[in-house]
Amino acid sequence: MKVENIVHNLLYEETKATKLFLWLFYIFYIAFELIYYYLFPNLYSNGGISKYKEGLGLWYYFFIIGIFPLAIYYFKKGNPYIIKYLYIYTFIVIDTVHNLIIYMGTDKQFAAGSIVEVVFILFSPIFVNKKYYWTVSLGMVLKYGLIGFMIHDIQVVAPVIIYIILSAIALIILIRFESFLDSLTNAHEELRRKEKLAVIGQMAAAIAHEIRNPLSSLKGFTQLQQERYPNTNDFYPIMIQEIDRINSIVEDLMTLGKPKEIKFSKANIEEIIAYTLSITQQEAERQGVSVETTMTGPLPPLDCDSKQLKQVFINLIKNAIESMSEGGKIKVSVKVLDGTKMNISIQDEGSGIDEESIPNLGEPFFTTKTDGTGLGLMVSNQIVQDHNGEITIKSSLGKGTTVNVTVPISRNYRKI
Repeated sequence: MKVENIVHNLLYEETKATKLFLWLFYIFYIAFELIYYYLFPNLYSNGGISKYKEGLGLWYYFFIIGIFPLAIYYFKKGNPYIIKYLYIYTFIVIDTVHNLIIYMGTDKQFAAGSIVEVVFILFSPIFVNKKYYWTVSLGMVLKYGLIGFMIHDIQVVAPVIIYIILSAIALIILIRFESFLDSLTNAHEELRRKEKLAVIGQMAAAIAHEIRNPLSSLKGFTQLQQERYPNTNDFYPIMIQEIDRINSIVEDLMTLGKPKEIKFSKANIEEIIAYTLSITQQEAERQGVSVETTMTGPLPPLDCDSKQLKQVFINLIKNAIESMSEGGKIKVSVKVLDGTKMNISIQDEGSGIDEESIPNLGEPFFTTKTDGTGLGLMVSNQIVQDHNGEITIKSSLGKGTTVNVTVPISRNYRKI
């Protein structure tokens, strides 16, 4: 989804939530004021307080109603995000000043409050904004705490307790809203990823086989020419190497188009790592890269498809080698975690990856290499997931990258 669409959707949802809040605020506010401060005093001689005769008087209503034109202004400016804060701050300040004028320096028993305070708290989750939620909840509690401190009246304890309880309820609702939105977002991302994989799979199934046939012929003829005229052209090895690289890309596409069936069997990680290093040794030497291997303690066997895991570690070590154009060291360490999992860490001293790019690694055709496709890491990630494991990447620009592959060990060897 484009950034512009995301911003537009967020703005649209904020506008809807703010309009709903304004309707609720003024409906509850006007109804409460009419019933509690005007209808009750006329029905019962000792009931209620005629607010328009005390405190800020009519100015109280002027300020509350006067912020509505400001709300319209911010709507037209395309900035509805500030409106909810405008209302909560204005209400808290005006209501605090109003109550202090009424009760401070008098012996009147504190009896104030408004239904809109409940509206503020209980409807704060509709904005799905924790900052606003805490502003409302703490604002209401601190308002009554300040009033009680200034007028020295213990009666403010009751609304403080009530609003703490209501805030707890609102927090539960807010957490559920956030959890629901996270689930929808994750489902959308997963669906988007699967759709992308499906497109790649269709493309791979259509063209990968057709590419491999001419590639095989091309490589065969190139090797034949090299054997016939070994001293006439220095470009044959380069041509063969590039054909192999194209073939590797096609292999990745074939894997995406038609995933290979996993054949689980017991395998030793030492043998898998040793095979991987033997395959990548020549490339590492050309790059001036040395590999240091550390294996902690006796290592139990894995229930895995050793061929697929070899493919994973070949991809990862090649990535590490290619990241160190001026040479360096790769550290491969293997250890058992919690008696149930095995962690294989591959640490390089390469150029590193910026933090913004790390979440996108493994996405189809996303790569930080100038001549990469991103398919190798994507295939590796899929293989590890099929083995009920995970790949995590930590990196810093200029400091290198650490890739951790975690896979379950054989059940017969797990600690109970």
